[in-house]
Amino acid sequence: MSTATAPDVELRRARVAVGACFFVNAVLYANLVPRVPEVKAALDLSNGALGAALAAVPLGSLLAGLTSAALIRRFGSARLASSGLVLLSAALACVAVAPGWWALAAVLLVSGALDAIVDVAQNAHGLRVQRRFGRSILNAFHGVWSLGSVTGGLLGSAAAGLGLPLGWHLGGSAVVFSVVALLAHRWLLRGRDQDDGVGQAEGAGHDDGDGAAAAVVDGGATGGRPARGSRRPAVAALAVLGLLAACGVFVEDAGSSWSTLYLRTDLAAGPAVAGLGYVALSVAMTVGRLTGDRVVDRFGQRRVVRTGGLLAAVGMGAALALPSVPLTLVGFALAGLGVATLVPAVFQAADEVPGLPHGLGLAVSNWLLRLGLLASPLIVGVVSDAVGLRLALLVVVLAGLGAVVFGRTLRGAADRPTAGDPA
Repeated sequence: MSTATAPDVELRRARVAVGACFFVNAVLYANLVPRVPEVKAALDLSNGALGAALAAVPLGSLLAGLTSAALIRRFGSARLASSGLVLLSAALACVAVAPGWWALAAVLLVSGALDAIVDVAQNAHGLRVQRRFGRSILNAFHGVWSLGSVTGGLLGSAAAGLGLPLGWHLGGSAVVFSVVALLAHRWLLRGRDQDDGVGQAEGAGHDDGDGAAAAVVDGGATGGRPARGSRRPAVAALAVLGLLAACGVFVEDAGSSWSTLYLRTDLAAGPAVAGLGYVALSVAMTVGRLTGDRVVDRFGQRRVVRTGGLLAAVGMGAALALPSVPLTLVGFALAGLGVATLVPAVFQAADEVPGLPHGLGLAVSNWLLRLGLLASPLIVGVVSDAVGLRLALLVVVLAGLGAVVFGRTLRGAADRPTAGDPA
């Protein structure tokens, strides 16, 4: 990482503005999660039909995700992130007026496309700010995202408990958080993203234990477009990073898409309490991410991610084996804590793959991550219709074990780059 080159005030404002973008991005969907059972009931959907509609979100992400790198180069990550959040808030508000399954799926498809573009743009801008700071701050941005999830979950649960009409709830939220996104744009960094050394690995890379990712770093010595012989290990490294990220989002999707329904239908929790499954996961993830930069610096990404995967598998496994509302909330909390630093670690590693066009490594890893989001609601929905939602949620346990396996591709404590002076 390079040392800071921007004035302190400008850089600190940019950090706040990026955090605001992450916060708004999380609030918008989390705000809807506790109302999903009401949408399901209003449209008379089965679990499978609901899962198929929810799968439109990652499908839209897949259709649009790979365009994000080109859009960043064309419009800049700052403009793309803030304007995309405004459009996303409007799209999610339309869920309240969807007259049937097809309309719901269409709205979620557009929402997924916008979310993918915003996600890559805000992470690209966050990494840009991180490079100027000269030390790790990306986990904190994702911690703010998790804080937004908690806030959105609490807002949605409160609205459900008060019986607030869905249209008023989502429409009012769209207006408020669109204003926040537009105000944040004023403090984001100016200039071209390409001028900040994006995609350059400074020889540190990420040691994967089997040579795949290390080969990417070695192949990037020329610093430009990767040589023909280095493309294969680059593709392999991005594929492994995508699988690792998918493990994280399988856990997150179980909390966002199914925790409320599981607590409400299988464990007979009330409307307000049922929304707390996602809140518990998000609170724990927030704590893990806000403290994650220091923990990763001390122990390395590899050890933190693999230990967290084991924690998620054991915690959620115990909750499913001994079903009750309190233990289920604890299980979702342990799962959230376990995968807290996983996605930020993957994004940073993908952005450091050398010799790729600006934003491509980040966009590809984000796109592969969303393959997991596409598969997760479909798998859980279909399996739950066949054997029950409780058994279908074993996907969280499997994802935690996957993090243990694929987490070996990340940096160890001895592989981390030397940071610059704290700003």
